Amino acid sequence: MSDLTIQVVTAKSSMAELRPAIDAGLKEAFPGGMLKWRWEGEVLHLSGPGAKGTVVLEDGRLVGRAQLGPPASLMRPIIEQKIRSVMEKVVA
Repeated sequence: MSDLTIQVVTAKSSMAELRPAIDAGLKEAFPGGMLKWRWEGEVLHLSGPGAKGTVVLEDGRLVGRAQLGPPASLMRPIIEQKIRSVMEKVVA
């Protein structure tokens, strides 16, 4: 099991403001349905084969946290790069 945390500074003040761009970015970065996500209020829940995590807005930072087990842990660099890319794109 591997823990992953990604933090990106943002001037955006709410997840509601970020939600459309996050949804669009995830659809683009993870085509084919391997990654599933759902919103629960201000929390984005992510899941995929061997992985689950959340993305929240905390103190001016978009924070993604995930636990990666097999097979996701074997693809950690790719998963981290794609999630970071989506997060950086939506806060810009």
